[in-house]
Amino acid sequence: MNDPARLTLLRFLERVQLRDLDRTRRWIAEEERREAERRRGIEQKPPDPDWLLEQGLNPSSPPVYVHVGDCWNTGTRSKGIEQEQARRALADGVEACPHCRPDSALRMPD
Repeated sequence: MNDPARLTLLRFLERVQLRDLDRTRRWIAEEERREAERRRGIEQKPPDPDWLLEQGLNPSSPPVYVHVGDCWNTGTRSKGIEQEQARRALADGVEACPHCRPDSALRMPD
């Protein structure tokens, strides 16, 4: 027996499933775009600096420490500097970080 109401319901179900499939495909495409963007960001990230200068609490205060670039104790007020700038800062009296010992890494005596 052929029931037209059943066929109508099945066609309705098909439309709902196609709409759900389209939405799922959009979600997948958006997630792939985000992942590609994340990978691009990682690839384009500049290398970490070899030396860091940790600034004081406010912009007018003198630098606090010189760090090796991968020091775990740098804080958020650190900026990358060149090796010669690190040597100059240590020579000018900026403290060497007691954890990463940039003065030893630069072979600078006390």
